[in-house]
Amino acid sequence: MTKFINAFVKDEDGAVTVDWVVLTAAIVGLGIAGVAAVSDGVDELAGRISDGVQAVDVEGAPAGGGEE
Repeated sequence: MTKFINAFVKDEDGAVTVDWVVLTAAIVGLGIAGVAAVSDGVDELAGRISDGVQAVDVEGAPAGGGEE
């Protein structure tokens, strides 16, 4: 019985799994934080690009945004 207890105490497989879970959770958390940090700026930039593209007048194109 003492051999079993000593082997159980020395077994590190579970500790490695916990380490990987913690590291993976940290990486996912950093990714979510990064997306949250830049999402407002990206939305604003996309709106400005859309406004700029819509303001361009292409010669020969029908008026009214392509609707006939």
